[in-house]
Order: sequence, then structure tokens, then C-alpha cells
Amino acid sequence: MISIIIGLLLIAFTVFAALPSYLNWGTEIIAFLKGCAPVLAAFIGLISLFIGAADIKDKKEAKKEEEAAAALAEESK
Repeated sequence: MISIIIGLLLIAFTVFAALPSYLNWGTEIIAFLKGCAPVLAAFIGLISLFIGAADIKDKKEAKKEEEAAAALAEESK
């Protein structure tokens, strides 16, 4: 419950800071987002590659286990 309240407070502060009539940080926020977007995209891309490689590895392992189980079932008959 407290995490929801903190999240709402942080979102409210972000909106408050971006409004031109109060802190007027809008231009700095946009500059920060423009600067961090390529780095964030690179990190997300790397994470996606690692997850995809792990998924392919898991599928191959599951297929090998299924084949081994099928072979064992045939052998026991």
C-alpha cells in the first residue's frame, strides 16, 4: 500500500515539475529523455537478446528431455 502512495506522489511531483507555471523543468526533462533514450534502447536490446538466447536454449533442452522420456517409455514396453 505504501508503495502505491509513494508512486502516486512521485508521479504528481513529475507532473508538477514539468508544468511551465511552477518549476519550469520541462525543457530539462525533455533534454534528459533525449539523452538517455539511446542508452536505454541499447540496454533493452541487450536484455532482449539474452532472454531470447535463454529461451532458445530452454526449448532445445525441453525437446531433448521429451525425446529421452519417449525413448525410455518405448524401451520399457
